[in-house]
Amino acid sequence: MDHMIFQVGTALLLVTAASLIAGKLKFSIIPFLIVLGMLVGPHAPVIGLFDLTFIESQYIIAFLGRMGVLFLLFYIGLEFSVSKLIKSGRNIVFGGTVYVVLNFVLAMAYGFLVNFPLYETLIIAGLMSVSSTAIVAKVLVDLRRTGNSETELILGMILFDDLFLAVFLSVMSGLLLGGATSIGGVLLSVGISMGYMLVFFIIARVGPPVLNKLLNITSNEIFIIVVFSLLFFIAGFSETLHVAEAIGALLFGLALSETEHSKRIEYLVVPFRDFFGAIFFFSFGLSIDPLTLGDAAWMALGAVLLTVVSNMVAGWMAGRKAGLSYKASTNIGLTIMARGEFTIIVANLGISAGLMPLLKPFSALYVLVLAIVGPLLAKESKYVYSGLNRIFKWSNTKEKANVPNK
Repeated sequence: MDHMIFQVGTALLLVTAASLIAGKLKFSIIPFLIVLGMLVGPHAPVIGLFDLTFIESQYIIAFLGRMGVLFLLFYIGLEFSVSKLIKSGRNIVFGGTVYVVLNFVLAMAYGFLVNFPLYETLIIAGLMSVSSTAIVAKVLVDLRRTGNSETELILGMILFDDLFLAVFLSVMSGLLLGGATSIGGVLLSVGISMGYMLVFFIIARVGPPVLNKLLNITSNEIFIIVVFSLLFFIAGFSETLHVAEAIGALLFGLALSETEHSKRIEYLVVPFRDFFGAIFFFSFGLSIDPLTLGDAAWMALGAVLLTVVSNMVAGWMAGRKAGLSYKASTNIGLTIMARGEFTIIVANLGISAGLMPLLKPFSALYVLVLAIVGPLLAKESKYVYSGLNRIFKWSNTKEKANVPNK
């Protein structure tokens, strides 16, 4: 046990060093932590007392990383405005549909182009169609864009994408793992997921008076115990309904977003969000062995290029339909570009079903590149927009943010 704690302490010191370097360079810490995780792990050396393989402590590091995802998504849920979200409902459905369909169809075509069999192609299409909710959340927080005009549309599209993921996993699990293969079983699973999400939207709309009374607790110590206990219980309960634990955390934050205690909760949760969120990205890097990436390099890089193009087009279509400026629409495409935890979940489904071993290095390299490139492009979005504006001459086009196009 003492050795395990020492390993965790070593991991935290490495995370600290990477974070300090990122801060000095004024970069997002996400790519630094992912690359750091790749450099250590099972293939790393043992240097004296410092065991950089983290084999003994991998489970606790992974668990701390899962906590990071919960805090990240919970915080983003608190940033939601349900009333504005409802007003933007049509735009979210349009943007989410365009995003999912465009990515899925192009990925299917790509899978067939590289001669993947049908099931492998479906898995490729699925993993290329789902953004990393955790990374998108972290980017919005790091870049202080939670209040931007395009952010609610981004979050809505991500939520729509997560709903697609629930449907996709239900269908593919039935096909690949021989579980609920009937149409009725699949529809029941999807209906439960949608109904569960709807319950939290209703609570967020009509529940604040009751929640305000329940959370009227003077002591910060007791207050945070109550909130965090509910957070972990709801996240865990969500998994029993086959709804991702991260989505459960997001929905719980959403339910509290319009209470009079939301700002107090945000203030208390920020340190946990930042600390455990950093561990998540380090833990994700630990799961990638760089020696396995070469076999799928050209195929993964082709998928990355396709994803960049399709996400930019989807962002422009969604943003302009919502009446946002070309600059805000460009931000949408750049922000939703990152791939991460959900892509790995889809890939693991295919791997566990005995599909092509190439799926593992393909998904790892695909995620790694976009987990680095996505946040970097989002950070430099003004320069990306400036370059695209020179090509498309948007500044000469009559537009006004937040006003529908005439």
